[in-house]
Amino acid sequence: MMPDLGKYAFAVLASYGASLALLAAVVGLTVWQGKRVKARLRDVEARQGRDDG
Repeated sequence: MMPDLGKYAFAVLASYGASLALLAAVVGLTVWQGKRVKARLRDVEARQGRDDG
């Protein structure tokens, strides 16, 4: 299933690995930031006396 990459195998596979790692980092940071913003918004709304509905 894997094509023969010859002498470029390391460069190609390292590029795939780096791309996947960066993509995972971006997704992880986005989820983490979303949770932080949601918690801060919940705190602000609680101080203002608002409900979830």
